[in-house]
Amino acid sequence: MITRQNEPSLPLISRVQRFSLLVGIIGLMLSGVGAYFQYQQFLVSYLFAYIFWIGISLGSLAILMIHYLTGGTWGLLIRRPLEAATWALPLMVVLFIPLAVGLSEVYAWARPEEIANNSLLQKKNWYLNIPFFLVRSTTYFIIWLGIAYCLSSWSRKQDKNPKTGIVLGLQRLSGGGLILLSLSVTFAAIDWVMSLVPEWTSTIFGFIFGISQMLAAMTFAVIIAGYLSNIKILSETFSPAIFHDFGNILLMFILLWVYLFYMEYLIVWSGNLPREISWYVPRVESSWRWVSMLLIVFYFIIPFVALLFRSLKRTRSTLVGIAAIIFLSSLVNSFWLVVPSLRIEGFELYWTDLVVPIGMGGFWLAVVLWRLQNVYSLPARIPVEEAMEHGR
Repeated sequence: MITRQNEPSLPLISRVQRFSLLVGIIGLMLSGVGAYFQYQQFLVSYLFAYIFWIGISLGSLAILMIHYLTGGTWGLLIRRPLEAATWALPLMVVLFIPLAVGLSEVYAWARPEEIANNSLLQKKNWYLNIPFFLVRSTTYFIIWLGIAYCLSSWSRKQDKNPKTGIVLGLQRLSGGGLILLSLSVTFAAIDWVMSLVPEWTSTIFGFIFGISQMLAAMTFAVIIAGYLSNIKILSETFSPAIFHDFGNILLMFILLWVYLFYMEYLIVWSGNLPREISWYVPRVESSWRWVSMLLIVFYFIIPFVALLFRSLKRTRSTLVGIAAIIFLSSLVNSFWLVVPSLRIEGFELYWTDLVVPIGMGGFWLAVVLWRLQNVYSLPARIPVEEAMEHGR
């Protein structure tokens, strides 16, 4: 069993963590320049970057609770990376402040002159207004931080004394927590992304939003697992069968995402109602369609085809490469969800679209890796023999 006495060291993670912090500081300074000269475009870049990075933390939270409810060796082996990702949530609360300050630069419903000339915004003003928006966002953060804190602290208690009733408590917390997380993420998707186009409505967008978060979180966990499997004491624990499980989970999320998105697109487009198609028009009827095509290829077709092959899923380096492609595509997906709603004339790429996500990601990754290198690489007392035998 892996215990504190034979806990593996993570030297590379320590070096990457320091480099990430440096990248974050440089990105912060460059982002400040962008905010000074192009404040509105900076906020557009900031919003999609924020959606991406907080999505990994929230997706990690969801996968953790799913594992506590279902069990499985796969979850034990990536529990620590997933828990570390949730530790970035306090950072994301702080990073929300620039968005809260600049709401009127991004959202039409936050500008009084827009409301005065738009009857639809007047009808929705009871919900889409700045004070209520901030109250709802604060509520989301309280829910997410509370769930993350309980899961992390109870997990550590379980490590110290696995014979207590903490496992049952974690399962009960996860059952209720998944409901709260699903509802809060759905409303966050409505507030932060859907309200960019106030006339558009979708009853399934929140679910699609959550699935893409879990897909991004799983790719992050697979990349970290690929590194951990290079450590001698852990190399046999991360068997080919475990990576095969990881690949199957990635494939499941990809299929679920594309199915939901395609079905919504098909229903909306067949209805051909102006209000229903308003969100899709700039993404398929302008130069933004090339971004849509890139997502189809790199976010669906290439990973889907690759993950159909058992040999590729069982090969660590190949699966990590596939996960890296999906991870980068997830960033493009966040860009695609947000930016076309604000640059409706056609595809435009500002330098802040590159600098802000990298800078924010530097801070996010620095916090996550700092946490990861200060905890066990695996949950204490994990049955390594069971993990090694899994799937043989």
